[in-house]
Amino acid sequence: MAKYFPDSELILNDDGSVFHLHLHPEQLSDKIIMMGDPARVDMVASFFDEKECDVTHREFHTVTGWYRGKRITALSHGIGTDNIDIVLNELDALANIDLRSRTEKEEFRRLTMVRVGTSGGLQPYVPVGTAVVARKSIGFDGVLNFYAGRNEVCDLLFEDAFCRHVNWSPLWAAPYVVDADAGLVEQISQGEMVMGATISANGFYGPQGRELRLPLADPDLNAKIASFRYNGLQVTNYEMESSALAGLARLMGHRAMTVCSIIANRLAYDANTQYRGSVQELLKTVLDRI
Repeated sequence: MAKYFPDSELILNDDGSVFHLHLHPEQLSDKIIMMGDPARVDMVASFFDEKECDVTHREFHTVTGWYRGKRITALSHGIGTDNIDIVLNELDALANIDLRSRTEKEEFRRLTMVRVGTSGGLQPYVPVGTAVVARKSIGFDGVLNFYAGRNEVCDLLFEDAFCRHVNWSPLWAAPYVVDADAGLVEQISQGEMVMGATISANGFYGPQGRELRLPLADPDLNAKIASFRYNGLQVTNYEMESSALAGLARLMGHRAMTVCSIIANRLAYDANTQYRGSVQELLKTVLDRI
């Protein structure tokens, strides 16, 4: 018997669309480009040859259209892994739940999702302007820890080595480490992008080692993170979404990855707020390769 999803678990709007995204199943493509900034969706859509729909609700802005014969959905998810939890569950519902009967579909629909973001670098070889692929994502947020099967999709040895190296505090959420889809990484990077381990922080200031008026619990955390090595891989950059995207996608059976344009280097105390051009170029590359 097919699993049934009651009103309290799968909330739908009066028009039958999913609660936060306000999308209907027919408005979603199998190929999805994701970004934090709702305005950046318009940047992607400006390259489309044809637009099918344009839907906005809160920070979630979605445009589905055609680009050089490919049907693509451009979608903004806002800031943070909590938003990714909303977006991934609702995208999967659109793809794999019959919203009328509220039951799981017999045939699985697999989505391909590439998040294009901005990020802060933690190594000297990722200066401002570098495109970095999150081959592994390290979640400081704890979102994936609330789902069954978490250990089956995570790199437990990496997690253990990382926690021991940085002397991880028991007061913080247990970090999780997830690989991006290897085939998708190859498809998008084509050997031209830096591969690294990306941290998804659960905040922009203290959780990423930024100190304004409030002192940090561990002022040396970023230095310890930068010195960490595991099987030839280093932690290359900070952002705020890749871990939940990679982890939830693997649990659900979808393909996902994150690639970020470095707009600040935390070690060099260098930042570029005029980064629109580099992000636009990266988005165009992903459009061509997805």
